[in-house]
Amino acid sequence: MHSYLEFEKPVADIEGKIQELRALAAEDGEAVHVESEIDRLKTKSAQTLKDIYAKLTPWQKTLVARHPDRPHAIEYITGLIEDFTPLAGDRNFAEDHALVAGIGRFRGQSVAVLGQEKGHDTETRLKHNFGMVRPEGYRKAVRVMEMAERFGLPLISFVDTSGAYPGRGAEERGQSEAIARSTDAGLGLGTPSVAVVIGEGGSGGAIAVATANKVLMMEHAIYSVISPEGAASILWRDSAKAQDAATALKITAQDLKQLGVIDSIVDEPVGGAHRAREIVIDTAGSAIEEELKQLAGLSADQLRKQRREKFIVIGRTLS
Repeated sequence: MHSYLEFEKPVADIEGKIQELRALAAEDGEAVHVESEIDRLKTKSAQTLKDIYAKLTPWQKTLVARHPDRPHAIEYITGLIEDFTPLAGDRNFAEDHALVAGIGRFRGQSVAVLGQEKGHDTETRLKHNFGMVRPEGYRKAVRVMEMAERFGLPLISFVDTSGAYPGRGAEERGQSEAIARSTDAGLGLGTPSVAVVIGEGGSGGAIAVATANKVLMMEHAIYSVISPEGAASILWRDSAKAQDAATALKITAQDLKQLGVIDSIVDEPVGGAHRAREIVIDTAGSAIEEELKQLAGLSADQLRKQRREKFIVIGRTLS
């Protein structure tokens, strides 16, 4: 059973009727007589879903990006990276489970991998701190980036966080400094790098692992300097205006592609990534593979120059 968002209620109602008909047919043994009606409702459900997703508002896209069933970083890593070997700890303080890191093989090529993991149930969400990375997580990212450069490994990053962890302990351990150093390490990396925003790309917590040669976004992902709720609280002192903030912030993949902040958009099936997880992960893999092929012929200096100029242009264009 799907977990329906509020704006998907018309689809939920139709699919609820389908389930009722199936249950009725099972009880009465009259499956043949209701099959045509079920087929009609299936067609209506698919068209209704298509119509809804053809005109999603930025706020609705935010809800899709946060959908509890949306595939997370670990699923992308499991689906795309063979022989994945996780690397733990920042060699300074502790292991941060919000940032999954390691090495493996991506379609025949050895790579380094970073992924911000939110978790999928209460236990894993607590373990991964809801994808909010602490300083030790960003220092682990730097360690993996340095290793990637040392061994000539391309870097793939899966971005999905509402933001870096804002707790007191994180601030005491140098959260802003850790984010800055991770961002700098990404900019200075001498190997190809591709980042994919698979859900939420929140503020410095996201950019710290997304300063890549190529930045991709899933069709219904969001990427912003602040959450819509946070912006609404600051600008209007009313978090209820989050929908207005989502529109003003230009957080959707379509807006950011037009503004030149990202390089390309990875298509999702109608209804979002959570409705066809394996297909979405494979599609994202093909997009990553294509970008890495384009970067393969560049030298370390050319990669650094391309990456730095990319972000300088963004800053000049949007300032």
